[in-house]
Amino acid sequence: MRLQNKIAITAALVISTAISASAQKAVKVELHDGQGSSVGTAELSSTPQGVKINLNLKNLSPGEHAIHVHSAAKCEGPAFTTAGGHLNPDMKHHGLMNPEGPHAGDMPNFTVSADGTAKTTVVAPGVTMGDDPHSVFTGGGTALVIHAMADDMKSDPAGNSGARVACGVISK
Repeated sequence: MRLQNKIAITAALVISTAISASAQKAVKVELHDGQGSSVGTAELSSTPQGVKINLNLKNLSPGEHAIHVHSAAKCEGPAFTTAGGHLNPDMKHHGLMNPEGPHAGDMPNFTVSADGTAKTTVVAPGVTMGDDPHSVFTGGGTALVIHAMADDMKSDPAGNSGARVACGVISK
């Protein structure tokens, strides 16, 4: 086989793999507060940088909030402790700024406006939508949890982000 043909076949395989990864279906997550009332939705989609999460939220307290992918696909209120800890298959320390971290489920904070809404996008760089241990679907699914306060990006186990105020199950 000529070198040009090998290069063309290799390029086609790489493009095909990239297309099938990016063509993965987006997943919608319904988020609820501890009393079971809706606080909006999150739409997850795969990107080369991790999982992109489009948030469309309401009825939250204004200000900066932490958001994490937790290890269990359970959201029993009011405290959402059934969601477990952050997804952490590599057994690292918490925080995007922690030299010994981060957890796979760690991601940047987001801001809720004065009217209690947030329409924004965050990227979870440590997770995937594949079949690997970093997948949001690992073990039958995970949970998306919003905390009462901002994450300090370095303190174990959850960045001093306060109570879990909203939760939604992530599953296929």
